[in-house]
Amino acid sequence: MSAFRHTARAVLPVLAVYSLSPLSSAVAETRSAENSTLTLGAVSVTSTESGPLATSSVLSSVDILGGDILEKLPVAYSWELLRRAPGVMLTEFNQGTTSGKLSFRGFNGEGEVNAVKLLIDGIPSNTNDGNMPFIDAVFPLDIDSIEVVRGTSDPRYGLNNIAGNVNINTRTGGNYNKARLRHGSFNTREVQLAKGIETSNWTQNYFLARQQVDGYRDHADTERYSFGGKWFYTPDDGNYRLGLIARHYESEAQEAGYLTKDDARHHPRMTNDYNTTDKGTRRMNQVSVHLDTDLAETLSWSAKTYLNTYDDRRWTQYWRSSSQQERDTFEDQYGALTSLTWRPHVHWLNAFALEGGSDVQKQQNRSERYRTVARVRQAQTRDQDFDFNTVGAYVQAEIEPLESLKIVPAYRVDKISGDFTNKMTGQGYDINDYGLIKQPKLSIVYSPWKLASVYANWGRTFQVGTGAAAYKVPPRNEDLSPSINQGWETGVKFTPASWVDGRVAYWRQDASGEVSRRLNDPSGESDNVGETRRWGYDLQVNLHPDERTEVWMSYSWQYSKILEPSSALPGSKGQEIDHVPHHLWNTGISYQATPKLQLTAWANGQSNYYLERENTQGTYGGYVLMNLGATYKLSETISADLQLKNLTNRYYEYVWYDPDGADASLHSPGDGRALYAGLTLDF
Repeated sequence: MSAFRHTARAVLPVLAVYSLSPLSSAVAETRSAENSTLTLGAVSVTSTESGPLATSSVLSSVDILGGDILEKLPVAYSWELLRRAPGVMLTEFNQGTTSGKLSFRGFNGEGEVNAVKLLIDGIPSNTNDGNMPFIDAVFPLDIDSIEVVRGTSDPRYGLNNIAGNVNINTRTGGNYNKARLRHGSFNTREVQLAKGIETSNWTQNYFLARQQVDGYRDHADTERYSFGGKWFYTPDDGNYRLGLIARHYESEAQEAGYLTKDDARHHPRMTNDYNTTDKGTRRMNQVSVHLDTDLAETLSWSAKTYLNTYDDRRWTQYWRSSSQQERDTFEDQYGALTSLTWRPHVHWLNAFALEGGSDVQKQQNRSERYRTVARVRQAQTRDQDFDFNTVGAYVQAEIEPLESLKIVPAYRVDKISGDFTNKMTGQGYDINDYGLIKQPKLSIVYSPWKLASVYANWGRTFQVGTGAAAYKVPPRNEDLSPSINQGWETGVKFTPASWVDGRVAYWRQDASGEVSRRLNDPSGESDNVGETRRWGYDLQVNLHPDERTEVWMSYSWQYSKILEPSSALPGSKGQEIDHVPHHLWNTGISYQATPKLQLTAWANGQSNYYLERENTQGTYGGYVLMNLGATYKLSETISADLQLKNLTNRYYEYVWYDPDGADASLHSPGDGRALYAGLTLDF
């Protein structure tokens, strides 16, 4: 508690300065200070008098991005949309189907520790290793909103929910016909089509997208498409809603490969001759059934069941002296999530709600690797077949003793099971007995004034091994314990005037025994990083001083340290975790110059990061990128836009260190200056 008091004393002066500063607010749609959620853009509003407790109601570190600010952003993949979210770091691999990913709270996006739970329409959408390829299947025009929950206080999810979660909500309901055409640099060609049909009982939503890009670098052609539908039925009395969602995605892409430091700086668009046959193909499906019903006036039930399939094939060669690898991953995921919410009237409380939920997530996974030449198999190096299952349950209460005070205690328990077979040897192994993984949590929001609310949260989440590392594969024959992540946050959300809102916060998260996946290891094993700590400050300020102008700004300072390393890497003691920049920021302004013309400018950046845990190979990865945009309304139903990315043609790159093969840094340059023209039709 002394840390909470110390942080509160530090936060309040900062709040005072920013509430008086003219550059202290954002593009957000202003909300009252009764919660600590910040919303940017327009979001569909649904009733919260029944159904599960709303994310913005019970959690205290939430950002919501509206679809109206996302649908026209010049991105190739939807994970890039999270560049607009405060405190989110994007890792841009730019390697064909392995394009990039998001992370936050001092966790990197390398794939070693995948700390963010991804959900699409409430359906778990991570692969077994925690990565997020399913996000590629959702295109911007189909997105209604994105919810970003940072921290350890959300009890609804267990597996992969280490640092928080991201839920992408696609369009449901409405009568609309929308189309978006885009063409631009690197021979980018894209079409997105969306249609909504709503009648008294039925809603139907359809979506189709196709994208072709030649790529900034040589040997980087990409073609991908996605289509899906949503069908929901509500009877005349409105007692329940039953729906089906189906989505299919396919992509094929060449891989430009990684360059030496010298080649990347002087010839960023080149590819290596040994990468000329590198490529990837990916197919994904998601099917889910959703039911929401009111069992009584104060009791509601929600349930979802789903099936995800993932088929990924990749041929890649990292270094001249290494071999090309074929990496094949096949996953079938299925499960169910359910929650029961009770909202009784308690006369001595301002408000009260109690929610209990459970989920079952099952995976049937196959991982194969081969040594290849020009995509022709020479020898098999991995053939693994494994089941991985989680069962979890939680309970949380929303208690309002006063109108200005909200307390949300919660408790979650998870249990993991499964088995593993090495098909190259015929040997089978049991999963580690992690026991019952217990996770208490608590959130508090106090809003004594209309201009501000003070909040704090505390909670525990967990990490377990992925792939072979989750099982007792020799020489490991004793059960491992899960790594327990204990985190807390305290902050202030402020709304001193109708045209300004923001948040300033301090957070910390400690891991008892962090595990890092070996990305290039034939066996699929992991390393024990040890005891770690991550902490930082977040600042968000949103300003709309008049009807024509919107300004946004966010800054995150984050730090990481290995407190007690494993015996395998004693030199990492006291060092920073790799690929974690200290500074992340984004800012921008949107100005409605005329009733038809809107002008936008925005920028984002980050500082350098270390490449490995001993911090001996230098720092890389920092950048500042500036962008411009203009949208002109040709008619009530048609608008045209121009987007200029990387205005100054700034060189930037993703870099990693390969200690086993190249014994040197490997570089993937980012896109140079690019111009895109788009046409959006609402009819």
